[in-house]
Formats: sequence, structure tokens, C-alpha cells
Amino acid sequence: MIRSMLFIPGNSPSMLQNADIHRADALILDLEDAVSPDQKDAARVLVRRAVQALGFAGCKLIVRINPVDTAYCEEDIRAMVPLKPHMIMPTKVGCPETVQAVSAMVGEAEAASGIPRGAVGLIPLIETCEGIENALAIARADPRVKALFLGAEDLTSDMRAKRTKAGQEIGYSRAKIVSCARAAGVEVYDTPFTDVNDEEGIEADTALAKSMGFTGKASISPRHVPVINRLFSPTPEEIEYAWEVLDIIEEARRQGKGAISLRGKMIDKPIVDRARFVLQMAKMLGGEGV
Repeated sequence: MIRSMLFIPGNSPSMLQNADIHRADALILDLEDAVSPDQKDAARVLVRRAVQALGFAGCKLIVRINPVDTAYCEEDIRAMVPLKPHMIMPTKVGCPETVQAVSAMVGEAEAASGIPRGAVGLIPLIETCEGIENALAIARADPRVKALFLGAEDLTSDMRAKRTKAGQEIGYSRAKIVSCARAAGVEVYDTPFTDVNDEEGIEADTALAKSMGFTGKASISPRHVPVINRLFSPTPEEIEYAWEVLDIIEEARRQGKGAISLRGKMIDKPIVDRARFVLQMAKMLGGEGV
């Protein structure tokens, strides 16, 4: 389970060396925006050597590659796929054809490296208006797609909107990408909150993302990781209530009742499904679950 994803610039030896101490569930090793054109080749080599030497045990690895219409994309894929990252993140994805093109290149790199086909997943970065409107087709474009990721900075630029902390300008995009991801049966991750020093802001923004149905959230700052992990984890109260739901449903079954209430509320299938999901999350995180 991935709650938090921390961006690590691919051209920063110090940040790569210490990347796994921040307790993020996944690291996004960035070969795109964080790296200037004259450092692309060096960053690729640095990331490859860092993964080989450090391993980053306990963190899933995601590599953000350069757009498919650049000269760097194919080189990124050829260099990164042999490392067997959890997912490759193609950028500026506006249509399903981009996903399919990246998937084909990943497949070729898997075959060349002796890696089982399909071992490396994709998490398309949706950061344009075209991408938002095509989100369902993108999510269904290829079996490698495991999740969608919302990139709000480039998206708001494409919208000609001002990016704000409150985030009203991306409300539609957030709701659309969550709905499309769930319809396609894949996970979905929220855009980073970019004010490193606003502790109340990251708390509110993360709580909003969870309430909208996101699986987790990305971060550009290690300081935001604990907040994201905490808010995307079940609380003791949620776990207790989930057990109560399953217990009362079992009691109803024993009594032959078709309906039953708990704390004054009728318990129906969506509530039971949510309770089971909470307990599954708790178990995955090492707590008491089903």
C-alpha cells in the first residue's frame, strides 16, 4: 500500500543518499522537471548507481521519466527498467496512445533485461486539460497502468488559472481523476502541497484529498511525509468502528435479519465494504485487521 510518495531530484547525490530515511512509502526518482537538460545523462547514471548501491529497502521505487516526445524518454526507460522499479511515471500524458507507446518501450526494455513482461507498472502523470478529460481512457489504456497521478502545477498553467493553496481551481480535476481511476479499477494519487512551511495547509490539503477518495498523496518535502502517512492511515476510532460493523453484521446473520442498525444508523453493503477496507489497510500497516 502506498500512502505517501516523496519526490527526489535525480541529480542530487545527497538527497538520493538519504532518500529512504524519511519513511515515505514510495520514492519518486525524478529525471524530468528537477533536472536541467544539460544534466539529464548525468542524472540517469546517478539514479542508476544509487539504486544499485543503496537499494532503498522498504520503499517502492517510481521513476518519473521525460515526456515521450523528447529525446530523453527512451534512454530513461532503457536505463531504469533493468532496475525493476515498482512503476515508471510517464509525464504530460494527454491520451491513451502515449501510455501505449511508453508501455511498448518498457516491454522492449524488460525483454532485453530478462525481466518478466509486465513486471514494471505505469503511473501516468495527468497534468494537462486534455489529460483530465481523457483520464478514463488513459487509466484503461494498458494493463501496466496501476494508478493515476494528478499534477496540478502544469495543469493550472494549462488552464490559465492561478494555483492557490485552497485549491478550488483544481476541484473539478481532482474529482474527475478519482472517479476515472476508480471506474478503471486503479489507484489514484493527489498532487503535492508546495508550501513547505505551511503546516496547517498540508494538514488541510491532505485531509481534503483523503475525503475525495485519493489513495494517497505526493510530496516535495520530507516534512510533509508524516502528515500524509498519518491522515491516510486508519485511526484507532475507525478501526474500532469497522470491527463493530463486522460484528453486528455477523449478529444479524445469526438472527436471520436482513437489516440491522449500529449507533442509530442502518448498516448496508457500502458501510460493510468500507469497514472491510479499513481493516485490510490496518493489517497491511501492521495493525489489527481482517
